Amino acid sequence: MLENYFCAPKVLGRLRASLSGPYIDAFADSLRTSGYAAEIATDYLRIAAHLGRFLQRGKAGLSDTSPDTLERFLRHLPRCRCPQFGPRKANHNARCGVKRFYAHLVQSNVCQPAAVVDVQPLPEVVVSFGDWYHKHRGISEPTMVQYLSSASALMEALGPDPMQWDARQVRGFVLDCAKQKGTSSAQKAVTATRAFLRYLIFQGRCRADLDQAVPAVAHWKLAALPPCLSADELSSVIAACDGDSPRLLRDRAIVLLLARLGLRAGDVARLRLTDIEWQSGTMRVAGKGRYEVRLPLPQDVGDAILRYLECLPRIDHSDLVFVRNIAPFRPGVSPCAVSSVVKRALKRAGITAPSKGAHLLRHTAATEMLRHGVPLDQIGLVLRHRSLHMTASYAKVDTALLQQVSQPWPEAKA
Repeated sequence: MLENYFCAPKVLGRLRASLSGPYIDAFADSLRTSGYAAEIATDYLRIAAHLGRFLQRGKAGLSDTSPDTLERFLRHLPRCRCPQFGPRKANHNARCGVKRFYAHLVQSNVCQPAAVVDVQPLPEVVVSFGDWYHKHRGISEPTMVQYLSSASALMEALGPDPMQWDARQVRGFVLDCAKQKGTSSAQKAVTATRAFLRYLIFQGRCRADLDQAVPAVAHWKLAALPPCLSADELSSVIAACDGDSPRLLRDRAIVLLLARLGLRAGDVARLRLTDIEWQSGTMRVAGKGRYEVRLPLPQDVGDAILRYLECLPRIDHSDLVFVRNIAPFRPGVSPCAVSSVVKRALKRAGITAPSKGAHLLRHTAATEMLRHGVPLDQIGLVLRHRSLHMTASYAKVDTALLQQVSQPWPEAKA
């Protein structure tokens, strides 16, 4: 109810007197249940009441509310002359508050949800390709989007009948894509295109060996050093997450999981309470392609997770370890959010790194193991590499070992 946020009878009467009045108490309860701070919730409630007064002056009802109505209301705010409200900036809080109230009205069946933009359906063969790869290869959702996008673009460019495609057309399509993308994006498009063609060949829908027409993007393996932090820099990043707030406790647990075990951002985002086996001190991790391993749980990592779980907001029907730390609290975080945790920790520590995502700490974990004498094959097991060649790039980081095997530069003879 509004009394959870306001105590002045005059303010309560003003908020309930607007067109939003019959729904504003329930809106206040939903904000409290979602964990919004009192300062944010009071601002959202004021903007909800203001929206009701704006509609009332325009002789419209709450049932007429739509995204276009919200935009007109936000444009109205800076020049508002509504009694008892007055002008205010259409800032982030105003936009979020009015959108949250609109979602509450939709949920209460007061107004209709925003119209869904019609999306062009994917070709049947592209849909079956995605289903097959998800079932048999276990690819993640972002990878699935990349593969389906590349497959759809290929069919749109070359025509709906793959049996009519030839090597020249496929090669031209890939080269055109490479001109429009960066190196990394072009490599992903090449991989997705080749996978789609192999699926078509397997299904007998295109010519055999057509996947061989896909050119590779120029890339020299082991040409660059993997970006990583020094031991002192890593200690500074971990120390930058010290604190008792839920956000810092969560950040510390995430950073330690990445730095000690070399997990990927997606591994951390998908981590569940049932994956942690406290009795045996191990943790089950399922990575790319549903490749599952058990890793030892270091003491400091376990302690950090326990401290975070003690202050974890209660969310029903979810056993995901990490949740959003700002309202509305929802189960799970995205891989991008995990990388953002690392970026913020680097910024607080004052460290400028060659890369700023979660993979930086994965590389750091691998190089730390190498510096402590762990063999490459065992490092590959921890990182869950399918091939030792993937782990070989870390051998270049051990400069002390490289100095032992390096040969003197031959003297030039006259």
